[in-house]
Amino acid sequence: MSSIAPEIFKAYDIRGIVGKSLTTATAEAIGRSLGTEARRKNIRTIVVGRDGRLSGPSLAAALARGIAATGTDVIDIGCVPTPVSYFAAHELGTQSCVSVTGSHNPPDYNGFKMVLGGQTLHGAMIQELYRRAASADFLRGHGKIRKANVGQAYLERIVSDVKLTRPMKIVVDCGNGVAGKLAPELFRRMGCEVIELFCEIDGNFPNHHPDPSKPENLADVQHALRETDAELGLAFDGDGDRLGVVTKDGEIIYPDRQLMLFAADVLSRNPGATIIYDVKCSRWVAESVRHQGGQPLMWNTGHALIKTKLKETGAPLAGEMSGHMFFQERWFGFDDGLYAGARLLEIVSRWSDANWPLKNLPNAISTPELNLKMQEGEPHRLIARLQREGKFPGARELITIDGVRAEYADGFGLARASNTTPVIVLRFEADNAKALARIQAAFKTALESVWPGLTVT
Repeated sequence: MSSIAPEIFKAYDIRGIVGKSLTTATAEAIGRSLGTEARRKNIRTIVVGRDGRLSGPSLAAALARGIAATGTDVIDIGCVPTPVSYFAAHELGTQSCVSVTGSHNPPDYNGFKMVLGGQTLHGAMIQELYRRAASADFLRGHGKIRKANVGQAYLERIVSDVKLTRPMKIVVDCGNGVAGKLAPELFRRMGCEVIELFCEIDGNFPNHHPDPSKPENLADVQHALRETDAELGLAFDGDGDRLGVVTKDGEIIYPDRQLMLFAADVLSRNPGATIIYDVKCSRWVAESVRHQGGQPLMWNTGHALIKTKLKETGAPLAGEMSGHMFFQERWFGFDDGLYAGARLLEIVSRWSDANWPLKNLPNAISTPELNLKMQEGEPHRLIARLQREGKFPGARELITIDGVRAEYADGFGLARASNTTPVIVLRFEADNAKALARIQAAFKTALESVWPGLTVT
């Protein structure tokens, strides 16, 4: 199996182009690799779920065959959002699952998000899967494959605990992703009237890309809010583990601001608790958490890394700028866009105007996530140089846990290497436009000084 493409083994998951870097033969080899790892950890059963992509059935079947060929059993839960695969690992007692998903990537992509023994695989653990698959270093056996349906148990677990103060009318946009299978039913069972947008699962994503972190993908939600009497809009990514929020007047409430709302609610029941956020989030997250009596903890970007830190600290809540929200209070600590949407509605339903608590969250002038494209391998080398040699006059603190984040009295700038594509990720925030321009200029100078020939526009 030396033909397995090493580049599909990413920092937090496995992801490639179907029929090219990711084939059914590769999926079966990955299954054998996972099954072998499971047996070495005395794990007997792995749950397998898949999103709504056209390649999902064949890849999931190949993966399951590979797992079973090692003597590890498989529970096939079919086409479900990624968080339902995570839920099934708890509900069915395996603590292990694979979600076959391309997340928010283009239709010709697919991949695997993996949990073994309660640990989300990332970094060296994923590279070990590659090594084992490439060398065909597998255990052999005869595992069983059976089917199970956990969708209703998932819904019942949420609606039994998350309660609205009053009925609401909302717009729900699933972008033709797999969240459409459960999201409308969940919110109706909670007491909402739901206006559905693109909730039919279609792996071609014919209406818009299922990525609520991009403003253009929320245009349909904004239009529906203008044209109807719905109070609020929710949008989900392709596999349902990220949440987008839009107010009645069309304002996008980005995830770091969502996190401030969630943190205030969680801290009201868990005074003094730690709230984790990633390096891309606003300075206002820490300020807001402290104001509510909590302990803010900045951490590396990446859902697997955040989940690991969540378990280590016992924090009740964590969030990422990408839209992943992790509730350990009243939930299981995995990222779940549908559950986050339910918790958000629970909070805002306490107001007669559901938009008021969202519109009054702290805010600042900021850029979207900016990407500086480079060659494969170059971004991490550039960031290493920037950490050693970069000069940021006037910065009161340099944070280097994940790239370089320079904190100023009136804003911050961030440069980090993406762990999924060969780009430098840049983000800036400031109290005013003049400060924002100054911080961006400082990063442009620092980046170009450590990497001769680089042009930052």
